[in-house]
This record gives sequence, structure tokens and C-alpha cells, in this order.
Amino acid sequence: MILPTTLCMAAAASILAAWLMIRVGKVRLGENVLIGDGGNDMVTRRMRAHANFVENTPFALILVAAIEFAGKGDPWLPVVAALFIFGRVAHAFGMDGGALEKGRLIGTLITLLTHLGLAIAAVLIVLGVI
Repeated sequence: MILPTTLCMAAAASILAAWLMIRVGKVRLGENVLIGDGGNDMVTRRMRAHANFVENTPFALILVAAIEFAGKGDPWLPVVAALFIFGRVAHAFGMDGGALEKGRLIGTLITLLTHLGLAIAAVLIVLGVI
């Protein structure tokens, strides 16, 4: 069984993970901080954006895969998966502070709502409501 939404989300998440690693690496090299954060605020911000992504993405991806595997979620599941990825990008930019700082809140809210919505949908599927 091919799970196109899951595959697309996993691909997008993998690309996003690489982008977040590159962003951390650029700041590390520019600030000459090879281990830890070196007390550098921007290194800390970029590291936390990457860590937050790693903390949240597996749960969303597992729920998307399970819902899709159950044959449910059409047509809303791809939209939710795309919104989750958008939220993670917004969060990453927001973690840099400055003019895009609101992206952190937007990304956090999208992530929270995605987790809650997918979890509720999964329970409703198990209960036979969906």
C-alpha cells in the first residue's frame, strides 16, 4: 500500500531537517562555535529550532501515517500535513527573532493544533466515528 500523504510529508520533513542543520552549521562556523552553544544567542536559537523540530515531527508523522493507513483522512489529511510543515518553517524563522519573531508563535500554535487534531482523529477512527 502506497501512502502518498505520508511519503510527501516525510520527504518534506527530511528536507526541512537538512535545512535546519545547515542553518545551525552556518551560524556555528560564522561564530566559531564548534561544540555546544558557546554562549552565543543565535547558535542557541538555531539549535532549539532544530531540536524542537526533531521533538515534534515524529509524532505528527506517525499519526499521519496511521490515519492514512487506516484509509481515512481524505481529503483533509494532506492539508493538515502541509500545514504542519509550514508551521515548522514559520517556527524556525521565528526563532531567529527580529521581524519574523511572530513566526515562532504561529509555528507553535500550528504544531499544537496539528498534534491535538490528529490525535483526536485517530481516537475517533478507533471508535468508528470517522
